[in-house]
Amino acid sequence: MRKFFKRLGWVVLVLVVLAAAVGFWKREDLTRLMAVNSLFAEDRIVQNFSHMDTLFHSAAMQGGTPSVLPQGTPAQMPEGFDAWQEARHVTATVVLHDGALVYENYRLGTDPQDLRVSWSVAKSALSLLLGTLVADGTIPDLDAPVTQYAPELRGSAYDGASIRNVLNMASGVAFNEDYLDFWSDINRMGRVLALGGSMDGFSAGQTGRIAPPGTEWHYVSIDTHVISMVIRGATGRTIPDLMQERLFIPLGLERAPYYVTDGHGVAFVLGGLNLTTRDYARLGQLVEQGGVWQGRQIIPADWVAQSTAASAPGDVGYGYQWWIPPAAAPGEVYARGVYGQFIWIDRDRNVVIAVNSADRAFREPGVMDANIAMLRAIADSLSPLATPQPEE
Repeated sequence: MRKFFKRLGWVVLVLVVLAAAVGFWKREDLTRLMAVNSLFAEDRIVQNFSHMDTLFHSAAMQGGTPSVLPQGTPAQMPEGFDAWQEARHVTATVVLHDGALVYENYRLGTDPQDLRVSWSVAKSALSLLLGTLVADGTIPDLDAPVTQYAPELRGSAYDGASIRNVLNMASGVAFNEDYLDFWSDINRMGRVLALGGSMDGFSAGQTGRIAPPGTEWHYVSIDTHVISMVIRGATGRTIPDLMQERLFIPLGLERAPYYVTDGHGVAFVLGGLNLTTRDYARLGQLVEQGGVWQGRQIIPADWVAQSTAASAPGDVGYGYQWWIPPAAAPGEVYARGVYGQFIWIDRDRNVVIAVNSADRAFREPGVMDANIAMLRAIADSLSPLATPQPEE
């Protein structure tokens, strides 16, 4: 009996040592998992959104030589703006009019040098990159199946979906995007990211489908990752590599940006891009100018027009990873991300508004309507359109 307990003691000791070793080996992954679970906590959210590279794997990019944002005549914000900032926990606002900086404000301890996480604004940036690859013939046909460039998706719910389908969020893949549900697909994906798992593997593991591809619009964030798989398959290069070469260095960013990545170094393209608020405004200004930056056509004009027009099935106001607001004026389009991230573009008024926020109530009824109303009010205060006169 004594020998038995002695052996049992050795077994327990070995298990304790192994557990400690695994704990040490996985310490960074466990730390990231804890970070995910407290990422949106009220007392941490503002700080976290400016320091995502301290919480997750990341990949740095070059931003080129900072381009000049000319100073315009300082603008007064419309009535209700201060109350809106307070209610929506806005951390930064940058407003451009006719390409010039006319308003800039930082709140809640943030400053102009902060690299703020974009969340789904990153989707719209990836769409711009894809446009350059369509134009140069690398990916010539949007109706090609995604499996042509990402064969690992064969047999998954994405088998049969086209590139255009995923651009339109019409892949037909079943995906629960509820951030408030711990077991939702979007939160399971977050834990995969935190634990160093594979986003490619997570995408290929999707098996549920709610509709045939191309027939229904259903917002599925993982669709955007599939776009990145297509781009990487077609080019043999990483997204950070291509983004810095084709978009960020030509733009000339305020600060060198970075992507959050998975444990395999693959960019978290559906929400992991981090830029200064001024640089989000630069992206918006690029679109406002039809893809031209300082006399150079960075993004094809026809792609800018095509991608920012409503084309998704159903009357949802969605293009190729860009949103078209309800009752949109002809020049309005925007990028948006959870917790209150926006790039608002009004091409008729030559206005671009970049907003970063830490709004934990972003999904409450009426919040999105109030946000759009304020963004429109800012644009209108800078350049009100003439009211058409009735014909005599």
